[in-house]
Amino acid sequence: MKQIYKNIVQSVSNGKKLLAVLIDPDKFQIEHTPAFISKVNASIATHIFVGGSEVQEQLTDILVNEIKKHTQLPIVLFPGDVTQITNKADGLLFLSLISGRNPEYLIGKHIKAVSKLKGTQLDIIPTGYLLIENGKETAVQRVTQTQPMPKNNSEHIVNTAKAGEFLGMKLIYLEAGSGACELISESIISKVKSELNIPLIVGGGIRSKIQMNAAYQAGADVVVIGTAFEEDESFFDSLKK
Repeated sequence: MKQIYKNIVQSVSNGKKLLAVLIDPDKFQIEHTPAFISKVNASIATHIFVGGSEVQEQLTDILVNEIKKHTQLPIVLFPGDVTQITNKADGLLFLSLISGRNPEYLIGKHIKAVSKLKGTQLDIIPTGYLLIENGKETAVQRVTQTQPMPKNNSEHIVNTAKAGEFLGMKLIYLEAGSGACELISESIISKVKSELNIPLIVGGGIRSKIQMNAAYQAGADVVVIGTAFEEDESFFDSLKK
């Protein structure tokens, strides 16, 4: 399914907003897959993202294989490490943590991934990943040993996102982190979107339909929701087709 990025761009050009449900293999009980994915299928979700900052080896492969049995939605890897790459998915966000300065997460991990990606059928999508401060330490911050970008310096955030586009990134992902205390502000989303000519993904801490729609209205093309569904699956009820 090497049409994922093409379909995202087409949706953006048509004014369609996209919703990705993020499943962290380390926090998800695989026996719950059929019931959980049934709710995903009945919702307005357009993609399933799979990944996390700290995931046991082989766990992603097992989970993606199980999810595949229950949905036709595209499954996109959102990997925190090379060990989370599996050809059983449909696509891969090839994340470069451009908000930080740890070379391992700017290019090092990517080099290590090449042997796994040669000849793959995955739709590999270069993605500029920006971690924005949210009021608490996140797993991304702890694992990558990088600091989030200060939310009060929107110019630096905008310039970093635009630099990612100039470097050839096909997507920009603004991330507040799993279970964020504070959402990425509508002002930051709007300012970043106004400078980009590529799709914008926003995630971290979104726990209601109102917050999701606010992110869309500010300029997000794709909203990612994970923790909210982990903590309260009834959230799906407000997002039915």
